Amino acid sequence: MKTLSLELPVMYGDHHVKEVRRILLEIEGVKDVYASSSFLVVEVKYDAKKTTPEDLTAVLEKAGYIGDPGILVEPSIPANLREGDKHYRTTSFSEETGNIIGFKQEVAYQGRAQWPCPGLGLLNVVEPQTKETNNG
Repeated sequence: MKTLSLELPVMYGDHHVKEVRRILLEIEGVKDVYASSSFLVVEVKYDAKKTTPEDLTAVLEKAGYIGDPGILVEPSIPANLREGDKHYRTTSFSEETGNIIGFKQEVAYQGRAQWPCPGLGLLNVVEPQTKETNNG
């Protein structure tokens, strides 16, 4: 039995720990996984005859847990005062929680999600709702 320890800079919440454990435990030869969102580290015990460190690393990299988290820095100029293309975020529905999240903000489009979160998909966009629609 061998042990592999890796730093995962994007594993910053318990939902990430759960997803990293699920991903790794599905690999044949993985016996145990210890993951910590506090220390951003995962430790994997595996059978070297069935899998390799490269296989384990590749799976985590594909899921987005290894590498630069790519979190954007907020600019000092508000989005509605910057020149260039604009992207508007509005009300969205979260399938995971069943909640409607309502907000509107003008944000410059960067070509990808502004707050990357491996293991969770994008929110489905729905039409903005009025007070009458919400109350039935």
